[in-house]
Amino acid sequence: MVDQKKIEEAVRLLLEGIGEDVSREGLADTPNRIARMYEEIYRGMEEDPASHLSKTFAVESNEIVLERNITFYSTCEHHLMPFYGKAHIAYLPDGRVAGLSKLARTVEVYARRLQIQEKMTIQIAEAVMKYLRPQGVMVMVEAEHMCMTMRGVSKPGSQTVTTAARGCFAKDPQMQRYFWEMIRR
Repeated sequence: MVDQKKIEEAVRLLLEGIGEDVSREGLADTPNRIARMYEEIYRGMEEDPASHLSKTFAVESNEIVLERNITFYSTCEHHLMPFYGKAHIAYLPDGRVAGLSKLARTVEVYARRLQIQEKMTIQIAEAVMKYLRPQGVMVMVEAEHMCMTMRGVSKPGSQTVTTAARGCFAKDPQMQRYFWEMIRR
């Protein structure tokens, strides 16, 4: 649970630490705005992916389900800077599927936390396996990290790509090739 008072105090200290006057007009309400923003952008810390993936529907056909280009925004736990991009999730059902929005909601659960991309990719794959119980899942996340764009090496436009494969996608190279073909269409 977000402690708004602590965040407001911390933001005031941060602003003073960089030499700002926290009482000036443009900054007077900033600590409160930041606290409210953190409550919104870190709401995934309170969410459980089971609330999205536990509701499933029976299907007769067990063909690949792919949700691609799921836009997300997250925050790097190392520098507290944003990273953002797209997630692609494919799974091979085993008699049950999730509603169409549930994969995107699962991405949001993990993106709305202090996070690293590598861990987020694995968490998404493992949640799909745990709650949907498919024959397999493959997740790819492509993201630009502001900690590489705005500071440090300063390389705007560079992207980090992470993948996680479970079940039949981990065991069968042909399933992986099919995944790559589907997301590149």
